Amino acid sequence: MNPKLALILTIFFLFQGLESFGQSQTFLSLYKDHLPYFQELITGAQYEDPPDNYIGHPYHKSPDFQDGVLRINGVSYTAVPLLYNENEDEVVTFHPIYQEKIRIKPGKIDEFAFEDGALFRRFSGNELYAQHKNGFYEVRSDGRIKVLVKNYKKKTVYREPGRVTYTFLETLDHFYWWDEDFVEVKNGKQAIKALGLNKKDVKKMAKLQKLDAKADLAEYMAALVTMIENTREDFKGFVN
Repeated sequence: MNPKLALILTIFFLFQGLESFGQSQTFLSLYKDHLPYFQELITGAQYEDPPDNYIGHPYHKSPDFQDGVLRINGVSYTAVPLLYNENEDEVVTFHPIYQEKIRIKPGKIDEFAFEDGALFRRFSGNELYAQHKNGFYEVRSDGRIKVLVKNYKKKTVYREPGRVTYTFLETLDHFYWWDEDFVEVKNGKQAIKALGLNKKDVKKMAKLQKLDAKADLAEYMAALVTMIENTREDFKGFVN
């Protein structure tokens, strides 16, 4: 990683919360010195929230900034104010100088995580999937075979007497990933088939662990991945 870029990123995230005039001036001079490198990270465009009359919000969990961990070009930064817009598949932070929300260039992001433990990583190879967009998926199981969830909030018309506006409805799409290959999973049967597991063995395991694919498909898929990784070392790929 370019050491100057690393320096300005470190400065940015260290000083983003400082508010005194002297501290701001110090940061301002450093910001100007390394402006070209800072602009490598951001798009330069101010981010605007959805209109106030919309019902709900498009963000992961909350419309308020959460402290998170942001990994860029292999370097992790902690205590970063983050928002993840699940409708636009964009990551947003807060500009310390202009006091406004800004978009982070998705191509610069390796992964990001929130305080609640949710980890999102950028993947390629699933571009034919309509909601792939910038390629951010929540990683629910991070072994050789990964369980990924696409959290997508669709903007939908909302009607009530005397009022028409929009709201956001969340959809969760589930995938297995292995060796750059994606396979979408819509239910428990597909989860079993994709890994080539024996149905009776899975049923026994699910009963013991009290797993229900309908209640939490990602948890169910992760258990199947653990099952196959404990019994097979020669996984060759998904079963169509």
